[in-house]
Amino acid sequence: MIPRQELLKNVTKALSTFPVVALVGPRQSGKTTLAREIAGTSPAGYFDLEDPEHLARLQNPKLALEGLRGLVVIDEIQRAPALFPLLRVLADRSPLPARFLVLGSAAPELVRDASESLAGRIAVLEVGGFELGETGATSLPTLWLRGGFPRSFLAESDAASLAWRLQFVQAFLERDLPQLGLGAAAPEALRRFWTMLAHYHGQVWNGAEFARSLGTAESTARRHLDLLAGARVVRVLPPWFENLGKRIVKTPKVFLRDSGLAHALLQLPTREDLFGHPKVGASWEGLVIEHLVRWLDAERDGFFWGTHAGAELDFLVVRHGKRWGFEIKFNEAPATTRSMHTAVADLKLERLWVVHPGAMSFPLTEKIQATPLAELREELVQAGLIESSSRES
Repeated sequence: MIPRQELLKNVTKALSTFPVVALVGPRQSGKTTLAREIAGTSPAGYFDLEDPEHLARLQNPKLALEGLRGLVVIDEIQRAPALFPLLRVLADRSPLPARFLVLGSAAPELVRDASESLAGRIAVLEVGGFELGETGATSLPTLWLRGGFPRSFLAESDAASLAWRLQFVQAFLERDLPQLGLGAAAPEALRRFWTMLAHYHGQVWNGAEFARSLGTAESTARRHLDLLAGARVVRVLPPWFENLGKRIVKTPKVFLRDSGLAHALLQLPTREDLFGHPKVGASWEGLVIEHLVRWLDAERDGFFWGTHAGAELDFLVVRHGKRWGFEIKFNEAPATTRSMHTAVADLKLERLWVVHPGAMSFPLTEKIQATPLAELREELVQAGLIESSSRES
């Protein structure tokens, strides 16, 4: 077991404030394990809606739930969205005898239904795979190759990890995606679309090209993309644009959120295969961006920036009224580029970090700092962009 202290702290804090807390994320990302750790061995009630016996206990949900005291856990809540109106009633009791921790596979409909039915009463927290702060810096090569899904990362070998990821992909296509509204599409076509996304990992979205390759309408390709993004397996990184007097890229970039799934779809079973593949740099970029989004809590306000003249910035956030930039290089000794200087000047960046896979942190200019991913979180703490984690404090 790998302790997930930051997640535990965030969930515990949310439960002390809200009567209902929802943990959403892809299947097998660790939601159930986290919930059991929070609830302990004797929760007031535990309901797994994939278990027919537990479903039977909820045939009359009000009768089953209103008498419980303490923490109640409801797993796979997306199978019973009709529970949300009842949870609103139970959450409005005073004094409050029970709080509810609900778990669900990520789906846009789940988040929407929960937010609409329980407005002001629910905190929605995302549970993804492991990140470097949880696994430790020495595990970076394994985390990058295998991705963050616990069973993939903790597998006894790279081969066993790859086998698990391939099974996950198949189950996701045949079981999860139909529940998200893609039941009419053949799993083979969806796998082809997902594999195409892996080959486009880190590139600007081109819906027309996807539509031609799939023999479908561009709107269908975009709908597939939106559903995969809503299921938290694909990231659509929006562009930052403003009137800078330049022609700015206004199309989003696409990434597979888990590097291990990307490598499985690209048929890269080992580090040697990854390092010899043309997408190695894009894979590294995606890994770093996922860490930045989580560390900076930038799910809704992280961007990339690019001009049609060729200048670009891989990641941009605004914090404390200032702009902070991140350029991601698969190079242990990166140097400054004209594009970096343009980004600093045009965007008026407070600082630009060049994130690399090496071991040394060193300044490149007054405002540009080369930093290993393993040291980046501490530098973000020192810059006041994030709080120190429990492990660091």
